[in-house]
Amino acid sequence: MASLPKPEIILTHESDLDGLLSGLLLRRLARKLFDQDIRLEAHHYHSWKQRQLRERSAWVSDFSFEPRMDRPDWLILDHHATETPAKQAQFIHDLGKSASLLCYELCCQHGLGKPELDRLVHLSNVVDLYLVEDPDFELACDYGNLVKTYNFWNIHALIEGNPERLLDHPLLEVMAVKRRVEDPLGFEWSRQNVVDISPTVGFVDTVVGNSNSIVHRLLAEKATPYTTLVTLFVKSNRTVIASFRSENGEALKVAQQFQGGGHANASGATLPRSVQTAEDGVLYLRSVLAPAPKKGGNLASLEQAFASLEVKA
Repeated sequence: MASLPKPEIILTHESDLDGLLSGLLLRRLARKLFDQDIRLEAHHYHSWKQRQLRERSAWVSDFSFEPRMDRPDWLILDHHATETPAKQAQFIHDLGKSASLLCYELCCQHGLGKPELDRLVHLSNVVDLYLVEDPDFELACDYGNLVKTYNFWNIHALIEGNPERLLDHPLLEVMAVKRRVEDPLGFEWSRQNVVDISPTVGFVDTVVGNSNSIVHRLLAEKATPYTTLVTLFVKSNRTVIASFRSENGEALKVAQQFQGGGHANASGATLPRSVQTAEDGVLYLRSVLAPAPKKGGNLASLEQAFASLEVKA
């Protein structure tokens, strides 16, 4: 077993259950090894790309390995595709395992395994890898939706940094009811309100229901002519997050055009600060993926673009 460097900070992905659980597990491992509470910092892809890595040592989970992370005394655990080999950093990588499972396996090597975490990590692995054939898939999605619905730091505060408190949490009842009632209604509405972004990308507007489940069903049933579907989420600070989904690897390629990242069929990106609404987001996505033809050397006006946009407020 290789010795692990003492981290100055633990860095993880802010968007989902996999990032939350990964960060909490690494923090617990650091406490066991070094008898110290290491600061946890979480980022979306956009802020992560912009963050300067000044620390001499760090542990990183659930972010694609990049050359700037290949540093002595850095530990990276991840499951996203990368073409960068690790020459200096310790890099634990497996495309077939979620980041939380990789972190938990490391924890187990140091005596931190327990039945509650076995169960929780299994559910995180199922929802993050979207293992639809797993018998726990629906329940796993309910756990995943806790973080997406109530946000990373709110859930972190609610469970006081103890992942075991997520098991059988009362809020799961809310997620289950939303899934049963809202998702079918949301699917039928969204199916009739997909908006063209480009010949291969469609925007899925949602009014109720879990957007991931709705988009997955649209793709599985081939209910639209698009190979990639995108949804938009407007945060309370007006930051707009784009989520791309596909079945044959197209999503990541599209997300990378917006400095985003993720999995081949499930990726995300933070849109520029000038984009503050879903309508703005659709226009921006179009401007990048299907720019309007020039007329007399000038781009079509923003008013014309809005006039053609069929997105309901």
